[in-house]
Amino acid sequence: MHIKQVIIQGFRSYRDQTIVEPFSPRHNVIVGRNGSGKSNFFFAIQFVLSDEFNNLRPEQRQQLLHEGPGPRVVSAFVEIIFDNADGRLPVERDEVSLRRVIGSKKDQYFLDKKNVTKSDVVNLLESAGLSRSNPYYIVKQGKINELATAPDTQRLNLLREIAGTRVYDEKREESRGILKETEMKREKVAELIQMIEERLSTLSEEKEELEAYQKLDKMRRSLEYTIHDKELRLAREQLDDLEETRRTTTDRADNLAKEAAGASEKVQGVERDLNDVSSRAEALTRERQQLEVERQDFLRQRAKLELSVKDLEDGVSEHSRGKVCRGLGAMFCCTV
Repeated sequence: MHIKQVIIQGFRSYRDQTIVEPFSPRHNVIVGRNGSGKSNFFFAIQFVLSDEFNNLRPEQRQQLLHEGPGPRVVSAFVEIIFDNADGRLPVERDEVSLRRVIGSKKDQYFLDKKNVTKSDVVNLLESAGLSRSNPYYIVKQGKINELATAPDTQRLNLLREIAGTRVYDEKREESRGILKETEMKREKVAELIQMIEERLSTLSEEKEELEAYQKLDKMRRSLEYTIHDKELRLAREQLDDLEETRRTTTDRADNLAKEAAGASEKVQGVERDLNDVSSRAEALTRERQQLEVERQDFLRQRAKLELSVKDLEDGVSEHSRGKVCRGLGAMFCCTV
């Protein structure tokens, strides 16, 4: 696998779209005057393949965009086309294109013109050996002299990093940590199993108690059902008796109502007769009172007449004595 073509547009000094090809599968040398864009070309490849340009601040993003004369550039992209004839990249294509687009706020990644995530790109590059744990697949300017003059221990570490042994050392330490954590978890699992077994023993006892309880509860429900059924039959019989009593009472109430209606009619007739008798009694009372008044008048007249008669009798008696005296003579009259 090797780089076959690089396409740059809007990235740093590359305002217009620039296509760089072909590339040799072995060695390629880029030469040019100062300021011709050699370093920016290297940065463009690094921009796509390394982690150098991750977590950029807004001002750093703006520095990656072309700032020359003309209209303002708001986005840029770098696309690298790989020759994948050896199948090093796990993609069933002989050519694989990887593009990164940078804007003022976010980045986008495209794999064969399809939008993908950053993690997809990282996994793809790691599968081809371009791993973060081995950053020497891109060697910056001046790094070779630094490595050539480095001490032996640093060179040994470098060889380990390049050979990938440091990755295995890290994985070994990580595995030891995992084994230690696994052992701790195993102990916890053993404690948990022991606790579960104790719990199972308790649950077994509780199960036996529950079965005995369920058996007694079933008997209790059967007895309750029998009692309830008997009470229900008795209640229905009592209800039938009450219904019969209610019908009898209703019939008696109807008869009593009819009798009461008849008695009410009789009472009304008696009341009418009583009212007639009362009227007649009042008339007789008034007539008696009138007769009493007339009797009193008659008694008064009788008394007057008796007085008149008496007066007349007295007058007649006086008159008769007067005549006798005159007839007997003056002597008898004087003597008298």
